[in-house]
Amino acid sequence: MIDLLSKIRSHLDLQLPFAVFCKPGATAVTGLFQREPGVHYLENYNDPGFVFAPFFGDRRVFIPLEIADVITAVLDGGLSVHPASQPEIDQHAKIAFETLVAKSVSEIRAGRFEKLVCSRTEKVQTDTDITTICQRLLAAYPNAYRYCFHTPETGSWMGATPEQLVRLDGAKLHTVALAGTQPYSDGEIIWENKEKQEQQFVTDYILKELNGTIADVRTNGPYTFRAGNLVHIKTDISATIDPASDLKKIIDKLHPTPAVCGLPKHEARQFLLENEGYDREYYSGFLGQINGVDNDGQKGTDLFVNLRSMKVEGNTAQLFIGCGITKDSDPEKEFIETVNKSMTMRRVL
Repeated sequence: MIDLLSKIRSHLDLQLPFAVFCKPGATAVTGLFQREPGVHYLENYNDPGFVFAPFFGDRRVFIPLEIADVITAVLDGGLSVHPASQPEIDQHAKIAFETLVAKSVSEIRAGRFEKLVCSRTEKVQTDTDITTICQRLLAAYPNAYRYCFHTPETGSWMGATPEQLVRLDGAKLHTVALAGTQPYSDGEIIWENKEKQEQQFVTDYILKELNGTIADVRTNGPYTFRAGNLVHIKTDISATIDPASDLKKIIDKLHPTPAVCGLPKHEARQFLLENEGYDREYYSGFLGQINGVDNDGQKGTDLFVNLRSMKVEGNTAQLFIGCGITKDSDPEKEFIETVNKSMTMRRVL
């Protein structure tokens, strides 16, 4: 880990692109460090490397494996992470978000949407350097996909996401439907109908979009899944595909999922672009290996949705947080959900 952290520092100083990541349940950390300056974009989906894609737009930043040094390490326990205190509520932000949720509920009840996913952003001051935050992140969320990514164009991003977009290994496809959120607590987890409905929307959408390109579909769930201090409803979806299937088409069918956008997809995305009042940038986009071979010997494409994430600039961390809205959503409860979700990143700051 010492070599890997040193490489992160030197690449930040030199403003060279890099990606460091650790898969859910793994202790092996992989870093791709681009050897030369310049930002590349994903154009040939047959090339191996690491992609970092925005919520909206085609500028999918790419670190080609052929021009990157690969460093691997094993987690050594990392730095201790303590519970974060509840933040002071920004009343202006609360009112603005609740107004957006109320408008979304109205649009859903009018029949224009089945679901919308509203998000907001907040800024937190921190004196902690990026390598320390990265170490804390790796240690705090072993069941999530943890990453640190930097290019001169994107800036520095970090996150611990619980949601896989898609994994492809030859003829095998795996994805998940993830929705519904509440704080983790001991004892039985009870889900409201609103949350169950939200999760079913995601499952139905994925199966519909992939219909005709997959066979031998198998589902596992829905079941309660813990991710750090939160729990969600999750369904695993596995299938077989033609190995010659077009990777870009599969990605575009799934991204953005209803878990980060809404239904119908294109109309929901346009509504969010016009009404959220800020640029999501790479939040709720996707990231991960394309055509890669990791230190676990796994080949193929392994992509995750960029949730529970933040952008770090100097002493400021910009947090991105959202929640799914249905016709039964309560604006104040949805705001509280975003506060709970913000604790994921606040803990490591």
